[in-house]
Amino acid sequence: MTPPPARRRHLASSPFKADPEPVIEQFEFGELVSHDSYGVGRIVAVEPAAVTVDFRPQVVRIVSPFAKLSKL
Repeated sequence: MTPPPARRRHLASSPFKADPEPVIEQFEFGELVSHDSYGVGRIVAVEPAAVTVDFRPQVVRIVSPFAKLSKL
């Protein structure tokens, strides 16, 4: 497992705003979700860095940060 990429340090005196930390959504077994490419599905397995979703014609494992996946 590789470490996450290093972030630039934000100086308090900088006139520019620091980029906010991305919020990684947490999913639970059985939740209904929507995916931009696959449509509506149900969470069938939860791992620390991935979820498995049943979209009916297929079951897909989606890894974090779940950019195209949202809760319904």
